[in-house]
Amino acid sequence: MLKVKEMKEFFGVIVYDPIYNALIFLYNIMWSDLGIAIVVLTIIIKVALLSMSKKQISSQKEMQEIQPLIKKLQTKYKDNKEELAKKTMELYKKHKINPAAGCFPLVVQMIVFITLYRVFLNLLKNDSANVREDLLYSVVPHINHVNDMAFGFLNLTNPSPVLAIITAIAQYFQIKMMQNSKKDTKREKKTKTIKELSQKGQTPSIEDFSTIMSKQMVIFIPIMTLVVGFSFPAGLTLYWFTSTVFMIIQQWFIIKNKS
Repeated sequence: MLKVKEMKEFFGVIVYDPIYNALIFLYNIMWSDLGIAIVVLTIIIKVALLSMSKKQISSQKEMQEIQPLIKKLQTKYKDNKEELAKKTMELYKKHKINPAAGCFPLVVQMIVFITLYRVFLNLLKNDSANVREDLLYSVVPHINHVNDMAFGFLNLTNPSPVLAIITAIAQYFQIKMMQNSKKDTKREKKTKTIKELSQKGQTPSIEDFSTIMSKQMVIFIPIMTLVVGFSFPAGLTLYWFTSTVFMIIQQWFIIKNKS
């Protein structure tokens, strides 16, 4: 088995180094503006992962469509876990659904996100923007420093409260857009809260928990975005903002094509 050190080296060569070099390369051709380089790199990565994102969204949609059938099985076989698992797998097979299909794209996107986080943090830490020339490919112009001012006014090495607030607002609308389908709206009107159900001696269903969790995510994720934006370099927040805007546009096209 690979040792931890070997795994880190492998991860660096396969994922970290290419993204690091891509950012420096874009910086050199984008008028030496690191902000523009971050925006362009984010868009390139999101476009490269677009097919995976579509598969993930499609998988989630298929899983949502058969949720009523799964719920019936859970009610029917609530005392027989083995039979429930068997019937559930038969249901997946019948509808040609792979429950793990949406996991791989999510894992890939998380790896990319963590890598970008490390690249930006390492490049923009300690109020400096020093480049590790030993990591640069021969085809990438070797520089030892990048200008940490983006667009002529945004210091990428320091937190930006204004950008954090704008990103949190964009994150809020992105989540609301994702949740505001007609089916979700009808479901929310019919679903009772845990407190209401408990008062009547009823047990909340999986759907109830799902609805409540969705409502909480609308608040939790923007707040988390604010915490990150107020704590980390603005370069990270700029990536987050660009990624969120891309997702809003992508979801708008998906919703438009469905209507």
